[in-house]
Amino acid sequence: MKSAGVFVAVACLLLCTYVQGQARTNSKRCLCQGPVVNAVRPQRIDKIEFYPASATCQNVEVIVTLKNGAGQRCLNPESDFMNYIKKVVKKRNAE
Repeated sequence: MKSAGVFVAVACLLLCTYVQGQARTNSKRCLCQGPVVNAVRPQRIDKIEFYPASATCQNVEVIVTLKNGAGQRCLNPESDFMNYIKKVVKKRNAE
């Protein structure tokens, strides 16, 4: 009985060492995986979410949720439309 307990303890120790020694995969977990759009009609926008670059995704991401359940779109953060969005957000925050 004692040898079975020792065997289980050694097996757990080896398993823990093996799992800790595994190399991490360098996978990006960006929300915007597909194509990005440069503009969306402002009347169709329900919500805008900004995600800065982070350890899991090196891209700045802007996700627009459209009204009437039309889905979400990823905006190009370098587009001219983003300058318009920034002005509108700044204006709303100032009020």
